[in-house]
Amino acid sequence: MAESVRRVLGKPGSVDVRPYTKLLKAIDEREPALRELSDAELTERAAELGNAEGPYDRADLAELCAVGREAARRALGERPFDVQLVGVMALLDGHVAEMATGEGKTLAGALAAAGFALRGRRVHVLSVNDYLARRDAEWMRPLYDLLGVAVAWIGQESTREERSVAYSADITYASVSELGFDVLRDRLVTDVADRVVPEPDVALIDEADSVLVDEARVPLVLAGAAEAAEADLEMAELVRSLRPRIHYEVDGEGRNVQLTESGIDLVERELGGIDLYSEDDTSVLPRVNLALHAHALLQRDVHYVVRDGEVRLINESRGRIALLQRWPDGLQAAVEAKEKVAVSETGEILDSITVQALVLRYPTRCGMTGTAMAVAEQLREFYELEVAVVPPNKPCVRVDEADRLYATPEDKEDALIEEVATVHATGRPILIGTQDVAESERLAKRLADAGLECVVLNAKNDADEAAVIAEAGTYGAITVSTQMAGRGTDIRLGGSDMADRERVVETGGLYVMGYGRYPSSRLDDQLRGRAGRQGDPGSSIFFVSVEDDLIAANAPEARGADVTADGEITDPAWRSTVNHAQRVAEGQLLELHRNTWRYNQLIDVQRGVVLEHRQAVLAEGLGDRQLAVDCAGTHADLVEEVGEEEVARAAKLITLYHLDRGWTDHNAFLADLREGIHLRFLGRRNPLDEFHRDAVPAFKGFLDEARARAAETFEALEPVDGRLDVAVAGVKRPHTTWTYMVHEHPFSTEFETVVGRVRGALSRG
Repeated sequence: MAESVRRVLGKPGSVDVRPYTKLLKAIDEREPALRELSDAELTERAAELGNAEGPYDRADLAELCAVGREAARRALGERPFDVQLVGVMALLDGHVAEMATGEGKTLAGALAAAGFALRGRRVHVLSVNDYLARRDAEWMRPLYDLLGVAVAWIGQESTREERSVAYSADITYASVSELGFDVLRDRLVTDVADRVVPEPDVALIDEADSVLVDEARVPLVLAGAAEAAEADLEMAELVRSLRPRIHYEVDGEGRNVQLTESGIDLVERELGGIDLYSEDDTSVLPRVNLALHAHALLQRDVHYVVRDGEVRLINESRGRIALLQRWPDGLQAAVEAKEKVAVSETGEILDSITVQALVLRYPTRCGMTGTAMAVAEQLREFYELEVAVVPPNKPCVRVDEADRLYATPEDKEDALIEEVATVHATGRPILIGTQDVAESERLAKRLADAGLECVVLNAKNDADEAAVIAEAGTYGAITVSTQMAGRGTDIRLGGSDMADRERVVETGGLYVMGYGRYPSSRLDDQLRGRAGRQGDPGSSIFFVSVEDDLIAANAPEARGADVTADGEITDPAWRSTVNHAQRVAEGQLLELHRNTWRYNQLIDVQRGVVLEHRQAVLAEGLGDRQLAVDCAGTHADLVEEVGEEEVARAAKLITLYHLDRGWTDHNAFLADLREGIHLRFLGRRNPLDEFHRDAVPAFKGFLDEARARAAETFEALEPVDGRLDVAVAGVKRPHTTWTYMVHEHPFSTEFETVVGRVRGALSRG
């Protein structure tokens, strides 16, 4: 009944926080006595809480919060608010705590992490980026020290040794992608001692909606270098001459591009009168499609930047450079050819994991964010997580103004510049949120031309992030930033030292402007939430054009509106259209998430079978000896010549190689199958059922085949100086690996090839 009521009220998945608030009185009553303790006695009191096992009962939960509050006061100079302690209790009960921006999620998360650690649990605090992982671990370290638990962090530049040490701590802070890549690398080790990630236990997730929903659609991929690549400059130059809507068309979601009839004719003519869809040479069409994808769908300063002669990806959900990450093989080289920079090595996918599969490894999951309720159903559906809405410490007095809607992007931009000039004249600090690097830089130039100097934060200068955001509340400041989600730093009125706070308060506080609505209302709310922190005054407004990609792609049928002289649309019906377009976009993103989950369920099961067998091979002791005996049976004289231990070593390396090689090949088969599976829809068959129909038998006999290949390789070994050189027998590992995160871009699909052949046949007929 309670669940039904919550659904009717529009609060699916919400947790009743009243049992937590009832403990606040008991927590307060413990404060005087705890203040009398020395630091050593307080640490001892925390240790006593760890003597019990299992979840905290209510008495111990109150004591933990009281001890944590006193430890935070001493170590950090911050006494947690009651609402922060409510958040701590919700986290310890395995929920997602929704806490508004500026309400102290970092400290609440630290106290909950310490609570788990005191009970002997190993905690991984997962964030959206390396900066926050390092900052929060170092910031909270004095608190952890006082509570008697060890903390560490890892980042993109951490060495293997540093990672191993960090993961051995009670609490480890890391970005979710770095953890995922470490898990993938661990899956390929040939010695147990080379693993760095311990068995999963507790995952405490910061910015939980960004990590669990936005990132969950993006597989993390580990690739291995295969050979040197060559730039396809011919195709790069060819597609550069093509014109949009004449020679090629981009779908409404901006995910796919295909040649028009005119485009096909032009390309075939420029390539010497060939037939793009001929069965005699099937290599040309993929080359054209890769170059066209790089040209039409991947924009410089939106999807990537060129820095130091290299193409560097921008993480779309974070607005930051993604170090050591690349697009899938072929597409990376196509972008490099487009930008006329050196082409990097080609490679093949060794393994992949979705963020969802990564997080579901943890028996205990919890998290915190400012915008959880909007995705409460997804959190329950995909992660079995419920949302606890924690009230703010002080009522929010921010004024969220209605969107200002314009007919064209030019009208929108003109109006925004005019509004900035008017507000800036009062000294009120302004934060403008954009969606990509190109927008932020164009807007900054317009502002400069109008005599309005601003500070820009985007993927090109994300190293300056903390300093830029910290001063965004300074009197007279104008800050332009991409993707405020996950920036992590509070914007304090009057600047980081709050020296000018009262002066800024008198102007009305921080004024947040959105340069267009985001594909998700959560991202809008995250930007709005930068104003009105801890009861501060503030306001927000979004400037929207009906020609913005969001509206054009998701409400293309909307036409006609009364426009004022300055291009503004005041018709209330259009506001509904904007909201409808955003809901459509959110629905598409949800379906992408579900599709990723559906297709990866079977892949995860199959990978689990391989990993279980790999672990048996990898483990030391009888497993290796039995393996050695099995393999030595095909080459009996080697036991005599090099010894059982050397045979066991070689047998292990060979078997691991063929397990990994087999999985790489099977993974490639599954990727090709998935790419063309939608063709089955033409035959009125369910693509997912068809995927399972082909993927299941393809995996049958996988382990037997790997064993057979291992035995065959083993038989080819020859001893040299008492050693077995497995490399001579073809057992070689990639000399370099890299990582990337991919969105689904089914370019160069079998579907397009078939359609092209049909077109060609019709035109020739």
